[in-house]
Amino acid sequence: MIKAFYFEKNTLKILDQRLLPAKIFYIRCKTHGDVYMCIRNMAVRGAPAIGVCASFGMLLACSEKKIKNIAAMKKNLFSAGKYLVSARPTAVNLFWAVNRIEELIKKYRGGNTSELKFLIQKEAHNMYEEDVSANKTMGGYGASLFKKNSVVLTHCNTGALATAGWGTALGVIRSAYLQGKIKNVYVDETRPYLQGARITAFELFREKIPCVLITDNMAGYFMSTGGIDAVIVGADRIAPNGDVANKIGTYSLAVLCKHHKIPFYIAAPVSTIDSKIKNGKGIKIEFRSSKEVVTVLGKDIAPRGVKALHPAFDITPGNMITAIITEKGIIYPPYKRRVKEFENRSTPFV
Repeated sequence: MIKAFYFEKNTLKILDQRLLPAKIFYIRCKTHGDVYMCIRNMAVRGAPAIGVCASFGMLLACSEKKIKNIAAMKKNLFSAGKYLVSARPTAVNLFWAVNRIEELIKKYRGGNTSELKFLIQKEAHNMYEEDVSANKTMGGYGASLFKKNSVVLTHCNTGALATAGWGTALGVIRSAYLQGKIKNVYVDETRPYLQGARITAFELFREKIPCVLITDNMAGYFMSTGGIDAVIVGADRIAPNGDVANKIGTYSLAVLCKHHKIPFYIAAPVSTIDSKIKNGKGIKIEFRSSKEVVTVLGKDIAPRGVKALHPAFDITPGNMITAIITEKGIIYPPYKRRVKEFENRSTPFV
């Protein structure tokens, strides 16, 4: 599996996913500002990957200026954190990761700047390893939901390239395939940024997992023919009542699944749960540039000057979700009670 990013010699190297599948190129990030731009401009994407990259962005901020004392270092780090979380508003993992580093900074009572940097580096690497481990555990739980020769549909990209490794929803598919349970994967192209076509198909094809690419508006047809056993997608933010924010087009799939009585699964780490909100109405939806709608890979596909809208995410109500797969187990309705249980649980359970 190609890595979405890795830290080496005081540099965070981020795979520029905007160039996939044509080119594999890593952007060298030397400052937290470089990391901000990679997140903001979607060189790196996927909630878990964004979060872990932000933690390394905080690490890079430790060395950007000549710091005289610990107070100045902390002030600079909190400023860097504030800037990093402004990169994108919807994925809660970004806020979670930066907050985790900030809590470490607040608790540090020593006066050694090198020691604080070492602790931040250790924490960032811990988050990286934790994400890979969580995804593999999640994959095992999710695989248990599928029967042999299952045909599944997925949307956007939730694989190794959207995380520190292995993947969430695509990680579940990967685990189920290794158990001999996946016959075929329908891959939504995911307009307008084509993460499904450019990245998910890229991952599946490289790993020789049977897949077929479809346009987003074909999903209903294939469901109606009885050819799809389940739909599984990721999440950028989960409300305590089970409402989920995910890539635009997810809600449409949930509605189709409801009509055709097809299981609709969410796969995401518990760090995606936002206990500060009550429901999906509390989730801010990012609106991105219309340029991403009217152009594809830099080429115009619409009249120049035409207006376009691009909400990057939509909200799927919890009552449309069959189950939420996490690294701590599978959450079934009623979500209002169970989501909080899982978020606070220190050990896995099903």
